[in-house]
Amino acid sequence: MHDPLVIAGRELSSRLILGTGKYRSMEEMVSAIEASGTGMITVALRRLDLDDPNKKTLLDYIDWSRYRILPNTAGCRTPEEALTVARLARAMGLSNWIKLEVIPDPKYLLPDPVDTLEAARVLIKEGFVVLPYIHADPVLARRLQEIGCATVMPLGSAIGSGRGIHTAEEIQIIIEQATVPVVVDAGLGVPSDAAQAMEMGADAVLVNTAIAQAGNPALMAEAFRLGVEAGRKAYLAGRIPRKTYASASSPLEGIVGRS
Repeated sequence: MHDPLVIAGRELSSRLILGTGKYRSMEEMVSAIEASGTGMITVALRRLDLDDPNKKTLLDYIDWSRYRILPNTAGCRTPEEALTVARLARAMGLSNWIKLEVIPDPKYLLPDPVDTLEAARVLIKEGFVVLPYIHADPVLARRLQEIGCATVMPLGSAIGSGRGIHTAEEIQIIIEQATVPVVVDAGLGVPSDAAQAMEMGADAVLVNTAIAQAGNPALMAEAFRLGVEAGRKAYLAGRIPRKTYASASSPLEGIVGRS
């Protein structure tokens, strides 16, 4: 079944996007990336050591011919900081695609809606392909897609919490109103969370901590790949309607002894 994820006119073979933070080693990261089947990897530029040109960074461990690199603005607290990081990523030749994160609150790590919208407007005017990380706010999601964002990326729950999808009703509204791909990002803990997001009609999920901090990251990455595939197929197949009462799976007509 040919069912690619399409963002800004580009086809991606996988609907699972991987983050690259929190891995215990580069070897575990590479193994997890390969096992996931992902086509796109997000990298926090602010967390790379770029001062020493001879020092390896995680970018040196990734096969650029196999994966699209998606720089992100993680760690940026203001629109100005996010703009600087995005421009640096493009100047380095990484990409003109940017995962936009503006998070001023260090405790709850919730994205700032006003600053995200402001930064997105500027980046789009400068020719960036913007993928904004947001709270599951249907109004904000609609405004971001109206100004030209390539996706909207609502959180399922707090970053790194592994609590699963606590914003299901809001995400469902975002999906219903969407004119761009919806990527559920943050809070997923197990493959069933990814399957749930896909069954709801999300176009993709982005996973980092749940894989990076698992006992066996490569095995967990494979499990998430299967969860995403199962959830997508279930969505395309169409689930049965929920009913208040039981409904026998075998017909009662023609049963022996029944007149």
